[in-house]
Amino acid sequence: MCYSAQIRADYAKLVRHYGATMSLEEFSRLYTFDPTKKRPKTPKAMDDGFRGARTDQGREIVAMIQQWHATEHAELETELRRQHERRRTAQAALASTPTQKARNELRIAGNRIERAQSRLDDLQRSQHLPRDNRIFPGTYAPVIVSEQGRRVIKPMRYQCRLPDKPARNDALYPGTYNARRDSLEGYWRGAFGHRHGVVVVQSFYEHVPRKGLPLAAADDERDVVLEFQPRPQRDLLIACLWAEWEGPEGRLLSFAAVTDEPPRDVAVTGHDRGIVPIRDVHLDAWLNPDPSDLAAQYRILDDREDIQYVWSEAA
Repeated sequence: MCYSAQIRADYAKLVRHYGATMSLEEFSRLYTFDPTKKRPKTPKAMDDGFRGARTDQGREIVAMIQQWHATEHAELETELRRQHERRRTAQAALASTPTQKARNELRIAGNRIERAQSRLDDLQRSQHLPRDNRIFPGTYAPVIVSEQGRRVIKPMRYQCRLPDKPARNDALYPGTYNARRDSLEGYWRGAFGHRHGVVVVQSFYEHVPRKGLPLAAADDERDVVLEFQPRPQRDLLIACLWAEWEGPEGRLLSFAAVTDEPPRDVAVTGHDRGIVPIRDVHLDAWLNPDPSDLAAQYRILDDREDIQYVWSEAA
């Protein structure tokens, strides 16, 4: 299964290359500032994609993103002050009477300071880094779908909650960010053949057993995270299912990536599943499925390019 990926968040390229339009209404709904709620998890590249917006609605989205940034900035500053004080207290305790509790407090405070400072640096940074495009389950990403035959880009959470499932299923079934091919007509029957989308990615990541990799010790039982990139480098159209959910918690657009048997370059590392890139020529047929002809959708998933992948350990 694909637990992480590097998405394409260059809106201008998505619009130009795939003939899609931005659903600014959906992006505005996602970014609507509400200090009583948690900020939506969005990759930095997705936020920064609105810089230089030329429409009134685009500039309103930028303003809302800046409000979220300002609120988070203040919270991080408060957290840093709290953890610095916690560290000073632990250091004083260790200087007088060394205890395991004080050592634990020192370690925890140091870790939290590092994490908060890293996030604060990211908020203030204008330079782009590869990790700015990376998504994980629970993170939002731009998804291309079809509305009345038109390609539209909407922000959706990477973990799909089907309309007939309760919100608590997100925690009970955390693997619902992937839709296995062998369950498309089972668990995913409400979306398969009805609501299809694609996410444009540049690479993806998998947990694999280290002992199956070259030069690894035979008794090394640890997992390692590998990044897989297509060669030659190119964007991949990853087949997805999506859903619109409404409940007491509000409205949610979310998606899951379709997975199947892995390509050989992924399989040789010891991983047993893989996301499914579809050919550009099949994009409209995938985005506009006929529920009475699911066989046609399976044929799209089967008609894959023979893509070569190179892997490296993720930073």
